[in-house]
Amino acid sequence: ILVFDALAIVPFSQLRATKRPMVYAAIKIGSVVVNFGLNLFFLLLLPKLITENPTSFFNSIYFKDFQIGYIFISNLIASLLTLIVLIPNYLKIKWHFDYLLWKKMIHYGIPILLAGIAFAVNEHFDKILLKILNVSKSDIGAYAACYKIGMFMVLFRTAYTLGIEPFFFSHASNENAQQTYATITKYFVIFGSFICLGVIVFADLLKHILVPNPDYWDAMKVVPLIVLANFFLGIYTNLSVWYKLIDKTKIGAYISIIGAIITLILNFLLIPIMSYYGSAIATIAAYGSMMLISYKLGQKSYPIPYEINKIFSYLAITILFSAISFYIPSLRHNYYLKISLLVAFLYFIYYNEKQTLMRIVNKKKSQN
Repeated sequence: ILVFDALAIVPFSQLRATKRPMVYAAIKIGSVVVNFGLNLFFLLLLPKLITENPTSFFNSIYFKDFQIGYIFISNLIASLLTLIVLIPNYLKIKWHFDYLLWKKMIHYGIPILLAGIAFAVNEHFDKILLKILNVSKSDIGAYAACYKIGMFMVLFRTAYTLGIEPFFFSHASNENAQQTYATITKYFVIFGSFICLGVIVFADLLKHILVPNPDYWDAMKVVPLIVLANFFLGIYTNLSVWYKLIDKTKIGAYISIIGAIITLILNFLLIPIMSYYGSAIATIAAYGSMMLISYKLGQKSYPIPYEINKIFSYLAITILFSAISFYIPSLRHNYYLKISLLVAFLYFIYYNEKQTLMRIVNKKKSQN
């Protein structure tokens, strides 16, 4: 799987560099659909087919208690099919080795590699520490299951990141590049805030789909923290453009390492006291710290005129409304109130951005 994914990086990068987002997105989404479909087939449909007709062809590919193996096979097939689809792109590339370019890439890329390792610590080490610190398997399972509800923010953040980085680099030499980056970040926060609040407001409905086992629902209290943590990570991704544009990727490595240290320290301190809830607190603290550090350092080295007051107001209202709708027991299942909070937030966005919206509408009218 890792080999196939690594081989797919070059053609995927070419698609991003040549501004072919639809092809890129179609292949990526297709891979996810294949992976998801195969998992559904192997884990849900195949056992039913065997039960209904034990002598069918499907009996030859069914192995009892092989769920993890089926997940691996699904990933393998999806990665292989993705690479096969990308083979024509490989055939169009003229291969040669440029030593000077290789040196620049290594100098630029090694800190990003270190940052990636630190990110892996932030993202996954909490599950390992939960085992090391003797948290029960049932609690770890509940935490991991409810963690999945945060995937909506992860998907939004990932899709945005894949599309926006080539844009950042291609506009770096523009006269108003900093203003463009500031505007993009503001609208990322607007859309991200709405998604974040929407997921938290409807989390108790989503759990019936994503976490169908009621035994795991006690861990739902981590959902707002995990969703917000991933939102903070998305904002950090926006803010981190400065050190990439001025070739100071080592700063990104330092920030990620600081985040990893915060993750480790808080997990060791909080897990014995608060179990998996301590891990959720560590995650949001790490990503929140990385976001703030990147902003502070970036404004010194590559000033970008972010609309801080608006960004802060969107974040503050998102956090406040999330807390009201989720952590107040008497209101948690009051969907009239929760939907009202969403509508109120939409109105707040409209009130703040109506001048921009009117300019867009008027521009469209003038074009027609």
